[in-house]
Amino acid sequence: MSITILGIESSCDDTSAAIIQDGFLLSNVIANQAIHIKYGGVVPELASRAHQQNIIPVVDEAITVAGIKKSDINAIAFTKGPGLLGSLLVGTSFAKGFALANNIPLIEINHLQAHVLVHFIKENNEDKLPDFPFLCLLVSGGHTQIIIVRNYFEMEIIGTTIDDAAGEAFDKCAKSIGLPYPGGPHVDKHAQQGNKHTFKFTKPRIEKLDYSFSGLKTNFLYFLRDNLKQNEHFISENIDNLCASLQYTIIEILMDKLIIASMQTEIKRIAIAGGVSANSGLKARLSELGATYDWTLHIPKNKFTTDNGAMIAITGYYKYLDHNFSNHTVAATARYKF
Repeated sequence: MSITILGIESSCDDTSAAIIQDGFLLSNVIANQAIHIKYGGVVPELASRAHQQNIIPVVDEAITVAGIKKSDINAIAFTKGPGLLGSLLVGTSFAKGFALANNIPLIEINHLQAHVLVHFIKENNEDKLPDFPFLCLLVSGGHTQIIIVRNYFEMEIIGTTIDDAAGEAFDKCAKSIGLPYPGGPHVDKHAQQGNKHTFKFTKPRIEKLDYSFSGLKTNFLYFLRDNLKQNEHFISENIDNLCASLQYTIIEILMDKLIIASMQTEIKRIAIAGGVSANSGLKARLSELGATYDWTLHIPKNKFTTDNGAMIAITGYYKYLDHNFSNHTVAATARYKF
């Protein structure tokens, strides 16, 4: 008998629903919220209102695209946290109501664990899944972590950001040079046309395997201020090289600690996850280092890097196999550690 899981993701500004059946993806529908672009960042109240408007049509489309009926669904998985509380409440409330109405189990999901487990989504029989243990570099707008993944739900964070995350640094620096939100993809696009060695930015000296990006952000802003005093057209004349140099610095900061983590743990299976893992420069650099250090690499498809229902559904699938269900007193939480 097949196991069919409906996954709901609503942690930030994307409303997504997906169907996973026996580990294989049948559908993954995402409704983006373009309204935040003009504000240069996510506005929590607008995000939660948009989730309320989007969640029913998104779930309906996911079920339709999957070619199943509601009665085929064995459980519903939802993002409990971390994330924006108002947005999480929409997904949590919907999941509870759906579970009650269809008399099926409810499964709470940690958003960060789901990003890691995105590597276990299968679209065909040729997809190669990671072997345990492996290291996962989780890089997104809100999180930068190095994680030892020993099993589906046995994960240890051995390095984390002490201030800004990598994606946050991309977005804030991009905004300072006039690029739209989210800034990361726009920086990446310009960087492909620039020279990464044109400008030199500060790399932090942080102990152990932790990260810091606030110093780089500040250095970038002061660098712009000083050069704009001399040339008001400095940004427009150098935007490709600025993006290339910024992106290069962020990537090197990320890779320096990942190399140390691999050496210390003696783990050569390396994965990346989160929105920044779609960055072309990061993937290229990781491939270079993979060849140098004999790493086995697991790089997600771009459609699985940002927040999506598929990662929630696959995590729910493995929790279902473990009979790890939630009761209906479960509450959304903005901070949720694993």
